[in-house]
Amino acid sequence: MATEIKGISSMATRQLLGELATRYKERSDVAVAIEAVGGVDAAKRVLAGEAFDVVILASDAIDKLSAAGRIEPGTKTDLVRSGVAVAVKAGAPHPDIGSEAALRSAVLAARNLSYSTGPSGVALAALFERWGIAAQIKDRIVQAPPGVPVGTLVARGEVELGFQQLSELIHLQGIDLLGALPAEIQIVTTFSGAVCAGSARAEAVRAMLDFMASPETEAAKRAQGMEPV
Repeated sequence: MATEIKGISSMATRQLLGELATRYKERSDVAVAIEAVGGVDAAKRVLAGEAFDVVILASDAIDKLSAAGRIEPGTKTDLVRSGVAVAVKAGAPHPDIGSEAALRSAVLAARNLSYSTGPSGVALAALFERWGIAAQIKDRIVQAPPGVPVGTLVARGEVELGFQQLSELIHLQGIDLLGALPAEIQIVTTFSGAVCAGSARAEAVRAMLDFMASPETEAAKRAQGMEPV
């Protein structure tokens, strides 16, 4: 019977992992089925003991699962780095986001805005606090439900300014991509994979993660708006 690896990941890496899983099956005859959900929900499900062979999440989330005994020791593998970008509805005015000051002005001028529940959202909330505008914009923040892309809310016209991983915005219809956050405040998340504790396919997962971290996957990562680690 052919080996099948069952995994779970956050939405940010969904398209990349789908492509790499297909390529890995072609070379190894190992099928890979990775469910993509909100990162918070994915971590909760692994923490609760749901049976998976591999989990791919933000590096700090993997560390927390490891500390809780849900990861096989020594199997964490950094796969990709992902930055945050900004989007508006297709055809809407394009505010200037080319500098930290310009982005701050765009945020203050926006009717409302949204960001994810993942690590980039936490970092954005901290940025707004540092700018001293968190209280001023609090009632204008639309929190995207876990697993629902911010870009979808932007495309529907429900949100004027959307912040999310570039990988989740780059191929979405109905939005205009303004670009990445300015370099001085860019939020970069490292996504890592690891073998889940108790998996009967640990060696197969290790081999798959080695492939996903290898130089031959770098072009695919860049095509999805990410950078190799």
